[in-house]
Order: sequence, then C-alpha cells, then structure tokens
Amino acid sequence: MADRVTVIGWDGSPLTAAARGALGAATLVAGAAHHLDLPEVPQAAERIRLGSVALAARRIAGHRGTAVVLADGDPGFFGVVRTLRAPEFGLEVEVVPAVSSVAAAFARAGMPWDDAEVVVAHRRTLRRAVNVCRAHAKVAVLTSPGAGPAELGLLMEGVHRTFVICEELGTEREQVHVVTSDKAADHAWRDPNVVIVIGGTTGAATVPEGGGWIAGRDPAAGPRGWVQPDAQYGDGAPLGEGETDLLRAAQLARLGPRIGDLVWDIGCGSGAFATEAARAGAAVIAVDRDLAACVRSETAARKFGVRLQIVHGAAPHVLENLPEPDVVRVGGGGVAVVGAVADRRPQRIVTHAATRDAAELIGRDLTEHGYQVECALLQSVELDTRAWTETERNVAFLLSGVLPERAP
Repeated sequence: MADRVTVIGWDGSPLTAAARGALGAATLVAGAAHHLDLPEVPQAAERIRLGSVALAARRIAGHRGTAVVLADGDPGFFGVVRTLRAPEFGLEVEVVPAVSSVAAAFARAGMPWDDAEVVVAHRRTLRRAVNVCRAHAKVAVLTSPGAGPAELGLLMEGVHRTFVICEELGTEREQVHVVTSDKAADHAWRDPNVVIVIGGTTGAATVPEGGGWIAGRDPAAGPRGWVQPDAQYGDGAPLGEGETDLLRAAQLARLGPRIGDLVWDIGCGSGAFATEAARAGAAVIAVDRDLAACVRSETAARKFGVRLQIVHGAAPHVLENLPEPDVVRVGGGGVAVVGAVADRRPQRIVTHAATRDAAELIGRDLTEHGYQVECALLQSVELDTRAWTETERNVAFLLSGVLPERAP
C-alpha cells in the first residue's frame, strides 16, 4: 500500500506550497493528461492517466511509495476522494482542495449559488438531471461527454431556460457563453464544461432578503403540509371530484414524487395536484383539454412559487410527444387514458373512479399491462365542529399501479 496518498485539486491557478511539496516527493502521480503535463510533476515518478478512478485506486493501493492524485477543482465535491476512500481500497488520503468548477462557473457569471441545485449529468443520469432543470430556477450541471449542453438543450424541449456554459475553466482556452436552451444543440461544446441553467421565478422568492440558512432548495419555502386546503385552488370555484385534498394526499403518498422525477398530471383541473407534486421537488407536466384549467394551473403554480410545464390538449393523443414520465396521476379520461399511460411504462400510476364497475375496468387494464394493482375505497366526511354535524361527504375508489420491473 502507498505510504502516503495526497489528492490535489487544481483550478488553473499556481499550485500552493503544500501541493508543490507533495508532488515533489511523489513516486506515483495519477491525473488527466493536462495534469500530468504540469512542470511540477517529477520526471522519475510513475504516471497513470486517470480514466477509471477505481482502476487507479487499485494501482495506488499496490504501490510502495508516495502517491499523488491530481483532479480538477475541489476533489471532495463530486470528485475522486469518495472513490479513493472506499473501503475496498483501504486508502487514507490527504486533500489539498482548489476552487470547485461549480464555484468557478458561478463566479464567472457573477451570481450567488447558495440557492442553486447541483447535479451530475452522465448518460445514465442525464434524464434526471434535465428533470431537475425543469423543476428548479437555478441549477448547475456538471456535464460529461454525451451528456453536455447540446443534450441538455434537446431534452429541455418545451421549457425555456437560459444556459450559461463555461468551457475549460481555469485554462487558457476558458470561454463563457450565454445561450437560450433551444439554441444549445446548435453548437459543438468543448469538454470539460459546466452549465448553469437559469429559469424565471414564478412566485415566492427562493432565498429571503439577507440570505437563507441552507444551501439549495429551502424546505420551509411555502406553507407547511403535503396538500393545501381546497380553498387555496380554483379561484374560489369548487374543485372536481378527483381533486379533494384528502384524495390528493393519498395520491401523493402512492406516487411519492421526488427531485429528479418527471410527473404527468393528466386532467390537471385546478392545478392542485400538479402544484403539490412540484413542491416536492419533481418536474411536472400538467395536461388538460380545458384552456381555463390550464390557466388555473398556471395561477396555482405562480401562487406557490413552483414551475410547471402546461400542455393544452386532449389525452391520450396529446401525450405522444411528451418526454417519458416516472410517475403519473390520471385525473380524467378513464380506462382509455390509463391504458395509453401504461403503454409508456412509468414506475407508478394513480387514478380514481366514481363507481366499482369503473374501478374494475381500470384495474384489469393496469393488470394486463403488467402492473401490480391496489384499490381502496376512500370516504371522507367533513364535520362542522361547532355542532359536530356532517357538512360534506366524498367517496372515491383510489387505484394505484406499480410496475415491478421499475420499482421502487
């Protein structure tokens, strides 16, 4: 095992005395090509081109001597330190950090970033990174080949965002570009790069005057509770039978929308469910054939400070060109819409029915599509607590389907 392992972050600025000292004593140096070309790397040291960090860690673990690993930015922030410290390698490391590429990118843009979400986009995580960009007003994306600004822009179709693209930060070839998301695919971008994705706010400020207390999304933003009273939605008009607050709570519990998910809300009505799913951090596409419902949904989103993509059109036809969902609420359209949704294979689907016959039809269709189906008869009774008399009663069959091959 290496006698000593030092991880040095590099942001293009001159190396610190501690970093130079560690490099001068190194008998093995691992890093990217531009790191290994630094004049401070000893000529006699063994050099490892850093591709797979795990493979490099195995080499370092078997090395007798002093090892140095060079990495861009802060190696403890989405960097090599996590892999090197994995129990399977048994390495204890010292870290000499530098400015992270995310911090550098926001510095170049002249923007604060304590209110930003930070995601890593690889080919396997690109879709989820895009969903975070859809849902949040300020996101930094650490890109990779095949999951860069062009791919982000293509998958953001239907949602307008501004991209600040920072190429090769800390090098002589550094450049910063500002483009709209729909233009990002028109260019070839140099790696490595960081993309800051900015979207307009729709309501409440994400960070209060004088700064917040937690980085990223403030969990206390907006009123407490998964669901809000019906009176908060619909501009005073009564909500539809599938939108009552207790039914919405059950639907949210079944779907469990979270950051990185894309939720479809088909038959969004007042926008109550769509807004509450967005408050959970998910990206939401709200669909309704009624233009007035689309307007109400946009109003609800603005009121609660979340971002929705509103699609005006009739399901199931309007669903054909939408990006793939993770979870779906079907608020209207019956078995035809549920079947069309099941064809797209989301992880979970929830819907409701007013009668047992309708519930059986939907349940059979979901089962035929390979979903595990649960059905519950929900009854809620509102009472006037001054006299403890019944004021309203709601009854609905709640159906939920889980696709085993994509669970949880």
